[in-house]
Amino acid sequence: MDLLAAGWLLIFLIGVALAFDFLNGLHDAANSIATVVSTRVLSPRVAVAWAAFFNFIAFLFFGLHVANTVGKGIISADIVSDAVIFGALGGAISWNVITWIAGIPSSSSHALIGGLLGAGLAKAGFEGVVWSGVLKTVAGIVVSPTLGFVLALVLVFAISWLFVRATPAFADSTFRKLQLVSAAMFSLGHGGNDAQKTMGIIAVLLYSHGQLGAEFHVPFWVVITCQAALGLGTLFGGWRIVHTMGSKITRLSPQQGFCAETGGAITIFLATHIGVPISTTHTITGAIVGVGASRRMSAVRWNVASRIVWAWVVTLPASGLIAALFYGAARLADRAF
Repeated sequence: MDLLAAGWLLIFLIGVALAFDFLNGLHDAANSIATVVSTRVLSPRVAVAWAAFFNFIAFLFFGLHVANTVGKGIISADIVSDAVIFGALGGAISWNVITWIAGIPSSSSHALIGGLLGAGLAKAGFEGVVWSGVLKTVAGIVVSPTLGFVLALVLVFAISWLFVRATPAFADSTFRKLQLVSAAMFSLGHGGNDAQKTMGIIAVLLYSHGQLGAEFHVPFWVVITCQAALGLGTLFGGWRIVHTMGSKITRLSPQQGFCAETGGAITIFLATHIGVPISTTHTITGAIVGVGASRRMSAVRWNVASRIVWAWVVTLPASGLIAALFYGAARLADRAF
């Protein structure tokens, strides 16, 4: 494969895709580290390094089912063009920057899906949409936080029963150690699901340029580059969102942080295995709400949670609209030059 021979535009778009991947890590670092930082098990600097490492090595543990879904299961690979990819990435990046500045934990994943849909619809209308993949992704918006909520809630009750005779000091010491494991698990899940979305974008871009031959697949250099970009973005952290996720929704102890991260990790592992591009933001938020509700419903700051939910609802149409505008601008630029 000779990217230079394929053209500078292809190289530029791959660079934009990797920039989105980096921003995804920056934006979603909070998902991996918010609980472990808020419980003071790790300092922020150590926590982001811990998360970045496990984000990077996630390709060793998961197949590429999510990459295949994003690459050919949201919009048809036949309608993909440089302008479509530019529009999708422009919409996703713009929405990520807006929500990052506002400190709102919206979904980078669904910003990208919305971007693909917006640019795809702008080019080919509804005929270019792969509805089975879209419906699977939309279902994940509801299922992933719900499953994270339920699993975290069940874990809290199970662990409370198991440690009912333990002293508070013993329980705190035990779960401070266990939270290192749960944070690693969640970071693995994040790296396994989220990096694959950018892999799918780059792979379908290469496919549209005839760089993959007759069969769609994800080259290994794409896998390792996307994992590295996501891990590097995580190293820079997203401190505004860490504050929202780690302390504004509910207060967490090490035991509750372990339950939230473990419940979220199990949810992401399942989704990645079956190829559903879910939102790690939605998942960990549902899990955090679950552990808060295990104490009492009033322990959850529902006004903050409701603001997050509204961001979820708005993400797909907002990123899609911005993507359609970017697609239109790319088409105008193409005609002008």
